Amino acid sequence: MKQLRKILFPFAGLYYIITRCRNKAYDLGWFSYKEYTLPIICVGNLNTGGTGKSPMTEYLIGLLKDQYQVATLSRGYGRKTKGYLQVLKNSLAENVGDEPLQFAIKFDDVIVSVCEDRQFGVSQLLNVKPSPEVIILDDAYQHRKVKAGFQIVLTAYHDLYTDDYLLPAGNLREPRNGVSRAQIVIVTKCPERVSKEDREVVIAKLRLSSGQKVYFTTIKYNDIVVSNDARLPISELKNKKITLVTGIANPKPLVNHLQNLGLDFEHKAYKDHHNFALSEIKELESCESIVTTEKDYVRLSPLLKNKELYYLSIKVSFVSDDDLFDKQILNFVKDFS
Repeated sequence: MKQLRKILFPFAGLYYIITRCRNKAYDLGWFSYKEYTLPIICVGNLNTGGTGKSPMTEYLIGLLKDQYQVATLSRGYGRKTKGYLQVLKNSLAENVGDEPLQFAIKFDDVIVSVCEDRQFGVSQLLNVKPSPEVIILDDAYQHRKVKAGFQIVLTAYHDLYTDDYLLPAGNLREPRNGVSRAQIVIVTKCPERVSKEDREVVIAKLRLSSGQKVYFTTIKYNDIVVSNDARLPISELKNKKITLVTGIANPKPLVNHLQNLGLDFEHKAYKDHHNFALSEIKELESCESIVTTEKDYVRLSPLLKNKELYYLSIKVSFVSDDDLFDKQILNFVKDFS
């Protein structure tokens, strides 16, 4: 596959010209964009694939929701509908997307919405009552028709954007210098004990300007698994015949985590945001116990109602400087208003 993608480097050159010209047109004001009178925080990346945008969005929701009326706006990747929709707890993942539905189920007092046209989506959110005081855009870094007041770029520790190439030769959505629009770069999915020296090596590779701040985060797994009617210590799964079902971009960290806990399981891996076919559901119905991710759970639970189906949740944990990150976000929202 890597050899095949090397053949595509000439097309990556063309993609570079197109994306660079597009960004320059926005920078110079040749393409129109809209600014807003309330704080908008954008969480995005330069790479395609999983950098941990949803856990970071949840972290921001948790940070802000007790002080402000928070709204989230996502594309609703993989949904079968179009246009603006407000996401409710009883929405179907196929209609609103799995990650927005996950937000709606988890946070009672947050307005969750989806729209592929972010500018139109923001205009619709401004008509919601009570109106949002802060909007978090999930995966919208390249949607430049909305000018967010605060931009956060995520890049995975073992898959830095500086080590990647533009589509289709690599996985970059835009040239690496697109990171210059961000106030913060977060290096996600770090080893739990990443040293200060290793962090400094990464910072040097990122080559950011003096005004940009870098933070490092790791994934923290819950020590319990959850279903609609049960909560179990994950250690109790050692006595069960388990099937791990994942429909995420990179399941390797989860697989390694469960193996390190001493769990014995079969792993059925599907593509990110996978919509399960009837034949696949029938196959899963024969499994004794299923463990999955939180976003896979919102897709699977309506289809496997009578199964022993659990999800293992994750959260963002800062390697250091979490108080500085929180202060930077809170100051932006406070100063904006």
